[in-house]
Amino acid sequence: MKKIIGSIIKDNPILMMGLGLCPSLAVSTTVNNALGMSAATFMVLLGSNIVISALRKQIPDDIHIPAYIVIIATFVTLVDMLMQAYLPQLSKSLGIFIPLIVVNCIILGRAESFASKNSVSRSIMDALVMGLGFAIGLTAIALVREVLGAGRITLGGSGSTIKIPGLSSAPALVFVFPPGALIVLGFLQALFRRLGEDRPEKNSEVKK
Repeated sequence: MKKIIGSIIKDNPILMMGLGLCPSLAVSTTVNNALGMSAATFMVLLGSNIVISALRKQIPDDIHIPAYIVIIATFVTLVDMLMQAYLPQLSKSLGIFIPLIVVNCIILGRAESFASKNSVSRSIMDALVMGLGFAIGLTAIALVREVLGAGRITLGGSGSTIKIPGLSSAPALVFVFPPGALIVLGFLQALFRRLGEDRPEKNSEVKK
């Protein structure tokens, strides 16, 4: 568990590696959108990792990237159709960013660098760690932006809101717009890099 938590911090796709920034900046206006995008990305990542890992010895090297894209696109289509059927409001809110998961560098990057070289069980664990890291990063950005920019937190499929006393009447609207997203992203990246630093253990011996 300690290793998993360390991996989520040190290998966070958004806040440490700078991957998947397009949806992070675009859909992180509300916590509800962030959770929906995180769930959709995780399902695609998990499904594609399992299939690519299981077929890694059967996919020829000269067509492995097109094959990965076809597999990823299949899972994106399934997730998009399920969201349209059961979560139409969330699907409408996320819009084009659900189909764009196909070209999300987190998904293709993990397929190329990990799932294609490891067993199914290890690929499942990789999807869990990377998916959770993506969810934490995206939700953290959305939480700060929505609280400071709108003075509320939006949760649930019905879009119920929790107002923040003191901020709901006079929010900092800059955080609703792209510049605010970049500001929040910069501060959170600095925080995570600080947390992910390898700190040498203090030597208790007193040198004479």
